[in-house]
Amino acid sequence: MTAEALPADLRRAIIQTARTPRLLIACDYDGTLAPIVANPDQARPLPESVHALRSLAALPTTTTAVISGRALRDLATLSRLPAEVHLVGSHGSEFDVGFVHKLDAEATALLTRLKKHIEKITAGYEGVHLEIKPASIAVHVRRAEPDVADAVMEIIRADPATWDGVETTEGKAVLELAVVQTDKGNALDVLRHQVGATAALFIGDDVTDEKAFLRLQGPDLGIKVGPGDTAAGYRIDDTPAVATVLAFLLEERRTWLFGEQAPPIERLTMLANERSVALLTPDARLTWMCHPEPDSAAVFSDLLGGPGAGHFSIKPERNGLPLGQRYLPGTMTVETRWSRLLVTDYLHQDCEAHRTDLTRLISGTTSASVEFAPRPEFGQVQVRLVREDAGLRVLGTSDPIALYSPGVEWEIHTDGIHETARAVVHPGADQPVVLELRCGTDDLTPSETSEAARRDRAGRYWSEWLHTLELPPVQRELVGRSALTLRGLAHGETGAILAAATTSLPEEIGGIRNWDYRYCWVRDAALSAQALVSLGSTVEAEAYLGWLHRILDTLPGPERLHPLYTLYGTALGPEAVIDTLPGYAGSRPVRVGNLANQQVQLDVFGPVVDLVVQLTEVRGKLTDDDWGMVKSMAEAVSRRWNEPDHGIWEERHAPRHRVYSRVMCWVTLDRALKLAEAHDREVNPAWTALRSEIAEDVLKHGWNEEVQSFTTAYDGTDLDAATLHIGLAGLIEPSDPRFHATVTATEAELRSGSTVYRYKRDDGLPGTEGGFHLCATWMVEAYLLTGRRTEAEELFQQLVDAAGPTGLLPEEYDPIAERSLGNHPQAYSHLGLIRCARLLSA
Repeated sequence: MTAEALPADLRRAIIQTARTPRLLIACDYDGTLAPIVANPDQARPLPESVHALRSLAALPTTTTAVISGRALRDLATLSRLPAEVHLVGSHGSEFDVGFVHKLDAEATALLTRLKKHIEKITAGYEGVHLEIKPASIAVHVRRAEPDVADAVMEIIRADPATWDGVETTEGKAVLELAVVQTDKGNALDVLRHQVGATAALFIGDDVTDEKAFLRLQGPDLGIKVGPGDTAAGYRIDDTPAVATVLAFLLEERRTWLFGEQAPPIERLTMLANERSVALLTPDARLTWMCHPEPDSAAVFSDLLGGPGAGHFSIKPERNGLPLGQRYLPGTMTVETRWSRLLVTDYLHQDCEAHRTDLTRLISGTTSASVEFAPRPEFGQVQVRLVREDAGLRVLGTSDPIALYSPGVEWEIHTDGIHETARAVVHPGADQPVVLELRCGTDDLTPSETSEAARRDRAGRYWSEWLHTLELPPVQRELVGRSALTLRGLAHGETGAILAAATTSLPEEIGGIRNWDYRYCWVRDAALSAQALVSLGSTVEAEAYLGWLHRILDTLPGPERLHPLYTLYGTALGPEAVIDTLPGYAGSRPVRVGNLANQQVQLDVFGPVVDLVVQLTEVRGKLTDDDWGMVKSMAEAVSRRWNEPDHGIWEERHAPRHRVYSRVMCWVTLDRALKLAEAHDREVNPAWTALRSEIAEDVLKHGWNEEVQSFTTAYDGTDLDAATLHIGLAGLIEPSDPRFHATVTATEAELRSGSTVYRYKRDDGLPGTEGGFHLCATWMVEAYLLTGRRTEAEELFQQLVDAAGPTGLLPEEYDPIAERSLGNHPQAYSHLGLIRCARLLSA
C-alpha cells in the first residue's frame, strides 16, 4: 500500500502534523501495530511498522511510544520493539518494568483477592484466558464460544467489577480489572508532558483507545483503525494501512527536519538591486527571498525549511547536473549552465516602491522543468494559485504576487496544504522562455520595456558603478565582487546597509546559534561604508550617514542609539522564533529579530567617527551635520566610556569592561580631535585629557602579565581577536612589544589554520561556532603591522580559497569540517577582504 492510497484529507493532516517542532507519536499494539489473531501470544507487529517507529524515534525532537493493554513485560517480549520506542503497558498504568513494586499493601492485597475470585469464577469455561499483570487482571474471551463469552462477561461485570478500588476497562473480547487508575488518555498526557510535545498523533483500534482520542486537541491527530464509533478525526482500514501512515509520516518529518541535501553555504549566490536580495542554489533553485524588504517575511524560505517552505526551481527535464554558475562579469546577474540549458537570473533595477521583480530567462536546446511554490510569511500562509492566459496569480497573501509567463501551460498540484505549479517549457535556439516574478502587484500585462532592455539595464547599473572604483592589484576581481556584494547589501531608498542577506544560517550545524542579520547595525554599516570609500565610492557612506542622522534626530543623544535598526530606521520588535521551519540542515531555532537590539555597545561610536574622517578626507570638507554628530558622540563617550557593555560580539552574558570597547571610545575622541584640527573646529578642552586617560586605563587594566597579552576585558585572562585593535586602531604603536605579544598570544589561542576564532570562552550559549573571516582579516593586518608579511599573505590566500565559486563569503569557517558557516553573504567578511587586499597591495 502506498501513501497515495491514503485519503487526501488524511495525507494533508499527516503533513501538517509532521511539521510540528516536537512530535509525540503513540500507537496501540493489538489491532494497530499487530493484526488481531486468535492466540494473543502470537500477535507480532508488522515489520514495516517497527521499522518506521524505530526510524521516527531516531529523528530529533521526535518521540514514539506504544500504549497497550498488555502487561509491560509481555509487551516488550512480544513486540521486540527497539529501546528507542517507549512502551507503556496495562492501559497506561505501567511506565516501567518495576512498576509492580510501587503497589501499596492495600492494593497488593486487593489484587491477590481479585485474582483468586476471578480464577474461581472462570474455572471450567472453555476458551476463557486470564492475563495476570502487575496491577490488573485481564479476562480474554476471544477464543470462547459467543454464549460462553457473554455469560462470563456478564458475571464479571456484575461481581468483581463492582468492588471498591477496582477500575474496569472493556475492549474487544476483553475486560480488564485493575487495582490502580488505568487510562490511555492519562498515559498520553504524561508522555506529552515529559517530552514537551507541541503535537501528538495517536493511532488505535479498540474502545480503550477512545480515552486517548478524547485527549487530543488543537494540532493533534487521531486515527482510528477499523470500524466502530470513534472520537478520532480520521479512519483507516487495517494494520497494513497503519504501516503506510507511519512510513508517510517518517518521510514527511525527515524531509521537514532536514530538507533535501543542504547546499554548502558559500555556494549560494546573491541577486540584488539595492532594494531586494535573493539567493540561488548552484542548481538555480530560488531558495531565499523576502518581500517587500530584505528584512520582511520570506516568500521563499526553502533555505531554512526545505521545499515545503517555498522555492522556484528550474532544471533540465531529463536529469542533468549543472556545469557551473557565475556572475556575468561586473554585474549582479547570475547564469546557471547545464549541457544544453542556460538559466539567467536578475532582479530588476528601477522597481517601484514595495515591488520585488525577478526575471528568470530560460534558453538552450532542451526542455526544462519548472516548479513554482511560493510560501509567503515563512510558509505560514496557505495560498492558492490561479492559472490565467498570461501566467499565475497567487491568492491569499496580504501583498499581491503574480508570475507573468505567457504561453506556459501550468499544472496546479497540492500537498494537502499548499499549492504548487509545475510546467515543462521548451526554449528554442533563438526564443528563450521568460518568467517574470512580480511581488507587490497582480499585474499580468506585458512589461513596457523588453526583457533584453531590462537585462541590459540591470547589468550596466552595476558594471558602470564598478568601473568608477580604484581596485587594488591584489585579488582585483575578488575585491570587485566584494565591493558589488557590499553595494548589493546597501538599501538604496534609505541608505541602510544590511549586515547579511539571511537569517539563522547556523554557526554550528544542528546547533542553536542561529541569528537574524537582515538589519542595519550602526557599527557594521559604518565599516562597510568605510571599505567602499577606500575604493573610491562615497555615495554609500553619504547615504548611510543620512540614515543615521535621521535616527539621531529622534533621540536626545547618541548614547540612546540601539546597536541595530530596521532598514527604515525603526526599532526592532521582540526576537521571535519561527517554529514551523526546521532550519538549515536541521539547525534550529529559526529566529526573526535580534535581541542584541536591547544591548549596550559603547564601541559603535568609533567606526562611525572613523567613517566621517575618511569621507571628509575624500570629499575635502567636513559638513556641519557630520561635525555635530561627531561632537555629540565624543560627548557621549565622555559620559559613558567607563561603563561595562556587551561589546562587539553581543554576548548575552552580563556586561564587562571590554578592551575593544574602550579602544573604540579612544578612537572616537582621537579622530574627533584630528578632525577639529584639520578643519578648524572648536572642541571641548576636556577631550584631549580624556583621550589620554582612556589610553592609560586600557594599558593599565587591559594588559595581563600572566598571559602576556591584552585580554578581552579587565576582569579575566580570556583572549579576544577584537583586542588586536589596540594596535590596529593606533592606541599603541605597532612596534610596542605588548602589541607583538598580543598578536602572538591571539595566534596561539585563537587561530586554527585558515581561520581565527573570536574567542574560546564560555559565552553562556551551548555548542560551538566556526572561526570568523573578519577576525582572520584582522590577523592579516596585525601580521603586516608586526613585520610578518609572509604569514599575512599565506593567511589571506587561505581566506580567498574559502570563498565560494561566485566569490561570496559567509560569516564563518569550520577548519575541522572544512565547511562554511553563518549568514551569507556577510558584510564583515567582504569588507575585511577589501581592506586586506588594499594593505597587501601597498
